[in-house]
Amino acid sequence: MDNTTEILSTSKYPAKAHAAKVASYLQSHSPFADGILYLESQKTRIIEDNDEPVPFRQRRYFFYLSGCDLADSCLTYDIRTKHLTLFIPPINPDSVIWSGLPVSPAQALKLYDVDDVRPTCDINAYLASRDVGADRSGSCVWAIPEQVSDHITFLAFDRKEVSGLKDAIEECRVVKDEYEIALIKKANEVSAIAHTAVLKAVKHARNERELEAIFLERCIANGAREQAYHGIFASGKNAATLHYQKNNEELVGKLNLLLDAGGEWRCYASDITRTFPINGRFSKESKEIFDIVLRMQRECMNMLKEGVIWDNVHARAHEIAIEGLLDLGILRGGKKEIFRKRTSVAFFPHGLGHYLGMDTHDTGGHADYEDTDGMFRYLRVRGMLPAGSVITVEPGIYFCRFIIEPYLDDPAHKAYIDKKVLDRYWDVGGVRVEGECDLW
Repeated sequence: MDNTTEILSTSKYPAKAHAAKVASYLQSHSPFADGILYLESQKTRIIEDNDEPVPFRQRRYFFYLSGCDLADSCLTYDIRTKHLTLFIPPINPDSVIWSGLPVSPAQALKLYDVDDVRPTCDINAYLASRDVGADRSGSCVWAIPEQVSDHITFLAFDRKEVSGLKDAIEECRVVKDEYEIALIKKANEVSAIAHTAVLKAVKHARNERELEAIFLERCIANGAREQAYHGIFASGKNAATLHYQKNNEELVGKLNLLLDAGGEWRCYASDITRTFPINGRFSKESKEIFDIVLRMQRECMNMLKEGVIWDNVHARAHEIAIEGLLDLGILRGGKKEIFRKRTSVAFFPHGLGHYLGMDTHDTGGHADYEDTDGMFRYLRVRGMLPAGSVITVEPGIYFCRFIIEPYLDDPAHKAYIDKKVLDRYWDVGGVRVEGECDLW
């Protein structure tokens, strides 16, 4: 039994530790923070003009403090007593006919790291009870305003804080504990199986959708029913589109496949990208670009450690891209001048990576999408990386006419790009290589 399997099979998701962590964060920013944290799970919703439910995806804020994947639930955490209470739907006889018996309070108490489990029909009475809201001078409830149902009442509380809880959870989610790391590793293990299956099948497949089907089947067969994001199965020039979605074009005559896909394990994401030749052998131009991207990825991975400035790692990736494209003759001129002019953004337009956790693009990165510096505008994480964070490193070089051609017409950039050499690389489409690193 490996360490990941042992952790996940012998312990519960650490909901109470997460709740205490969030409460501590609130108190560090508001020394007199007290009262109750209140969170709701995702609601059962019905598709418009249909009687089928919308595919369920648990709210991550609720899951972080509960580890519970049930719909139509809620929780409270008493900051003073450190008491975590989960409220789950009571038995509905009409629903049992169609869906079977739901999780009972006794079962939920065994499944989840909480102190008490009650039916959701008790929540308003609980919030109004003397030991929660009433008779506490200056009592306060913390909630996320857009995630509070209309029937919930906070009348027993003197104060309602609706601006701090969401931010507190997002910041706390940046640093992962051992259990969270195990969940991400498990998601990666399953996704690696699916990636390998696609790699084995690509030479004989005819359409991108066949490869997507193989990936989904392998994930589901190995226990990951949900995908962390819509997978990218981009052949040929389609790989020049960063978040290509169609996944339905023929493979014949295409050079490479860019596969960016990851399964999800108990609400935690994986995110893996590989680029490989469809016929089993890279063309000369494809191999040249792949080697540059691989160097970008490896050198940037080697830079990672607690306290490193992510902006500097991203900048180094651009420097390596410039060096490689100069060697190929696609770029020309001085390396420092090209970097200063930001001409490399034409070929590497996105950020180097992002935090990974319950969301593929996880919280707490403090991106600045209004940054006027095009090299950093789409960088999803800014500043120092703390110990315990998990970040992806996914450099890429792309040949997208829509992005590059304006650079060819721009006096500030066209002198640095050799169009005659560039024309040999359009069919490469795009190359991206992505892995994750947890900083301990």
